[in-house]
Amino acid sequence: MNAPNTGPVVRVPRRKPRAANIGIFGVGHHTYWNQFPGLRGDMLAKIDALVKKVEADEVNVANFGLIDNAQGAYSLLPKLKAANLDLIFCDMVTYATSSTFGILIRDLDVPVVLVALQPLKAMDYTKASTYMQLSNDDFCSVPEFTGVAIRMGRRAPPLVLGTLHDDPAADAALAEWCDIAKVLHDLHGARIGHFGHVLESMLDMHSDPTAFTAAFGCHIVQTEADDLVRLHRTVEPSEIEAKKAQILDMFDTPDPKSDPITRKLTPEDLQAAAKIAVALDKFVEEKQLDGLAYYYEGEPESEMRHVVTNLIVGNSLLTAAGFPMCGESDLKTCIAMLIEDRLDIGGSFAEFHPVDFQEGFVLVGHDGPHHINIADGKPVLRSLLKYHGKPGSGASVEFKIKEGPITMLSIGITAEGKFKFVIAEGESVRGPIPPTGNTNTRGFFKPDVRTFLQRWVAEGPTHHFALGIGRHAGTIRKIADALGIESAVVCTE
Repeated sequence: MNAPNTGPVVRVPRRKPRAANIGIFGVGHHTYWNQFPGLRGDMLAKIDALVKKVEADEVNVANFGLIDNAQGAYSLLPKLKAANLDLIFCDMVTYATSSTFGILIRDLDVPVVLVALQPLKAMDYTKASTYMQLSNDDFCSVPEFTGVAIRMGRRAPPLVLGTLHDDPAADAALAEWCDIAKVLHDLHGARIGHFGHVLESMLDMHSDPTAFTAAFGCHIVQTEADDLVRLHRTVEPSEIEAKKAQILDMFDTPDPKSDPITRKLTPEDLQAAAKIAVALDKFVEEKQLDGLAYYYEGEPESEMRHVVTNLIVGNSLLTAAGFPMCGESDLKTCIAMLIEDRLDIGGSFAEFHPVDFQEGFVLVGHDGPHHINIADGKPVLRSLLKYHGKPGSGASVEFKIKEGPITMLSIGITAEGKFKFVIAEGESVRGPIPPTGNTNTRGFFKPDVRTFLQRWVAEGPTHHFALGIGRHAGTIRKIADALGIESAVVCTE
């Protein structure tokens, strides 16, 4: 439908670099080394080549060398456990008995990916030798390893299969797993702030903070809106002016159009948004947060009401900088936004708006803060006389998502109280959106919008989701598998 987008156009630089710790070890068969002099050295060189490939994906790599018998596996296990790894690549450099793997897959609590990248695209069969075959026998013991994993009560490990050189598909698969490791790295130990309460009567929003620690390894930090008000009082005029300059450089401020509750951004609303944005930066730093889910109303006409209803601009800047800020106190979608952000695909707060049955799309968006780095063109600020369904008034963010493929992730909760990923891919298509001061994009989904929406709701998502760019349903499903979370992919392009 449209040319694929190539990634976010960065407007706000990431404050916290993406990172991951990956371990690599190779497996072989000890009997071969005396039979074929030089083979072990060649296998170590293959491991080194994989290490360099993975390091190129901007992760920290620990090379644990080559193990070739059960004793080596027992010796390696405590080293892997002590290394604080997010992901492990098992390099299948040649045939290896599953004694090198069984004890590891039984006891490791981080994802293990088998890598079978043979040096040759094909052997020269007229000159082939046993040595050449063993040097390219990377796949040979994969069935043995996956079968043993299943016998150990584990899932069959995923496999990267291909050639060690000049194989873009294999390189892309390694890069995908490195991205997954970056997500897992930041989920584990993330501090997700929370203040206020779920917007009244949204029963699908409620969740248990302990469940987030159990499923994702993160911690929900219960904060107080009063601390944000306290920090708001400390903001200096020079800080406000600097933030106003950043905002005006980042956003357009057009005249109003058809919606009577919108008006051109006023100096008063800009002043309020800038001051509160500075306070939010201080709040995130003071509480050492990686994200925030919030909703609070405060007493009418109070300083609290003024502060907590003017978070949209500051939180959009923070979301784009890598700190997902999620309205309506939706912790589940804050996690979904963090996952998409750490995949470097955006992760904007979204829900479904009216369906266009004439052209066959649904408007996808939300009021409140958004990931402005995935905007199509310069995002817009409008002053709103009222926030529909919520108290307050002030500056609000409006844009459409960059055109091209999009990926949605909603995190619902099953009847058993378990998290469930509901995932879909679609297409953002250029066209007008309502000039309401809210973000929207034209979302097209296969096989058609009516069928897609019926299938989507049948999987039990929450009514919010994270919206990112590109086609990443498969990657997010792998993240769910790595976390042991149920997932459903509703639609893929």
